[in-house]
Amino acid sequence: MKILIANRGEIARRVIATAHRLGHTTVAVYADPDAEAPFVAEATEAVHIGPAALSSSYLSIPRLLDAAASTGADAVHPGYGFLSENAPFARAVVDAGLVWVGPSPAAIDSMGSKIDARQLATAAGVPVIPGYDVSQVDDDLRAAAEAIGYPILVKAAAGGGGKGIRIATVSADFDAALGEARTEAERSFGDDKVIVERYIERPRHIEVQIVGDKHGDVIHLGTRECSVQRRYQKVLEEAPAPNLPEHTHLGLCAAAVDLATSIGYDSTGTVEFIVDDAALDADPAAFFFLEMNTRLQVEHPVTEAITGIDLVELQLAVAKGDPLPLRQRDVRVTGHAFEARINAEDASADFAPQTGTISHLSVPSDVRWDSGIEAGSIITPHYDPMVAKLIVHGPDRSAARNRLVQALDRVLIGGVTTNTGFHRWLMEQPPVVEGRVTTRFLDETEIPDTTNPAEAARDALGAWHEARRQQSASGSWTALGAFRVTAHRPSGRTGLRDHTGSVHDVPTTAAATPPSSAHVDLGERLVVVNLAGQSSTFEVLHRSEHWAPDDTTGHGHAGAIVAPFPAVIAEVTVSPGQIVAGGDTIVVIEAMKMLHTLAAAGPGTVDEVRVDMGQQVESNQVLVTFVTDEENQQ
Repeated sequence: MKILIANRGEIARRVIATAHRLGHTTVAVYADPDAEAPFVAEATEAVHIGPAALSSSYLSIPRLLDAAASTGADAVHPGYGFLSENAPFARAVVDAGLVWVGPSPAAIDSMGSKIDARQLATAAGVPVIPGYDVSQVDDDLRAAAEAIGYPILVKAAAGGGGKGIRIATVSADFDAALGEARTEAERSFGDDKVIVERYIERPRHIEVQIVGDKHGDVIHLGTRECSVQRRYQKVLEEAPAPNLPEHTHLGLCAAAVDLATSIGYDSTGTVEFIVDDAALDADPAAFFFLEMNTRLQVEHPVTEAITGIDLVELQLAVAKGDPLPLRQRDVRVTGHAFEARINAEDASADFAPQTGTISHLSVPSDVRWDSGIEAGSIITPHYDPMVAKLIVHGPDRSAARNRLVQALDRVLIGGVTTNTGFHRWLMEQPPVVEGRVTTRFLDETEIPDTTNPAEAARDALGAWHEARRQQSASGSWTALGAFRVTAHRPSGRTGLRDHTGSVHDVPTTAAATPPSSAHVDLGERLVVVNLAGQSSTFEVLHRSEHWAPDDTTGHGHAGAIVAPFPAVIAEVTVSPGQIVAGGDTIVVIEAMKMLHTLAAAGPGTVDEVRVDMGQQVESNQVLVTFVTDEENQQ
């Protein structure tokens, strides 16, 4: 079977891996920013489908179908996100005579509206949160909120991902919550319909993985805890859900199977529930249907880890019409698993997304690392900031948690700030350690700044000195660097520039003991270190590079020329070995349609020219380095 994967990044690689293992061929589709992405190279063949804009590429049904037709694909796997829960796309695939690797369009439709889903759940005997979905008239919704009792939740009837959700704690808040929820729902899903529900004060988000076939059989593969969330977005998942009474566990799994069976569900899917943690001790049945995701979930690896079942393989089997290869009694849960979503984001800056190039990537060999990137990959602003999913498995929950902590201490991601340090902090918090987290946890907890640039710089300098020592002892090039190393001159201080452009002036005597987790590239003068789970990247500067500028323009250093702002190199007037005097023009840059001349601050000899004409450079980027006359006299 030839399978076209209508997605990108991590999930595309995930599907490709299983498909190839089973002997299938694959077709990747890619937009302009993904031309060099790993999933494109790993597929059997690849088709370009358009520019970065989603509407013209990954969300364009005509372009995806054209790619399938031109390559002779037999099937389409939608991955997750994008068009994975789009019933018109599923119908178009089926109408084209292709196998849709997912549930029937009718099943997708049935769960596409939260209003319809609530009604179907009720009909199947699955409990739902007390709420109102009959009318969209403001007065009716307002009256329903009063009848339910505050606080209440106003949420979009369509879509998911935490969009279109607002809380009204008192009646005076209702109109604003309704307006904001409708506006966001319309903007996100093209549908401003809403539901009014009782607000659960201490909710746990627990889901059940189910699989159905085209012969009417449905089984479950246990529970997952997904309560660690920020802005309704999942951050950390684990399986099975901890600290659930047996009666609750059995009730959740039975309800999920009943709902899936009632709609003739015939693929992998997830039924999500809200568990009222405050009422659970008194009432083990205090859980309510939330929604059903008619696709493969991002967090499916934790279920695979505890069951040993490849969910993509099951998807492909039932899509072809095969009966489920196992019964409920055959499902065995072993141990415990965690998944940490590693995102390119700065937790200390309200989780602001980060972009840039992955300069180095190393991951422990004893973990599962599902990722769409490699060293050299560029994190662009066009798509979500997820770098990878870090999955660990252990014989019990405590062992699995410890393995995740140890793994976070060894992961090294250079060039881009990620949330690994946040995850390291998270795994030490008592509610997480104890397995008693609600979806309010992160909202109720002050998140510290997990970065410590000064200490990380000291660690980096220690790693740098150790690498230099090893190279000197070996008398030859080492694996730490394959390029020319500038002659080392003892100095009392060393400058290290981080990836933001900030320079850390570290006394040599303050260099820390080399950290156990570090990467040093002597040739590129780069060091990546891990401190408390957070990777930090530094460029070790030549002796004179890091000193404060000698002139008022901010670009002339005693030993270097640096870019004062983002620009394009218009001219380079010097070459290595050339002698220059103070005031000599070194580089001309262009920015905002204006030319700017960068001059030498004093006499010296050009050491390195690090840029070429036409190159885009960033603020504080080193363009040219020098050996000053003062250094030459030492």
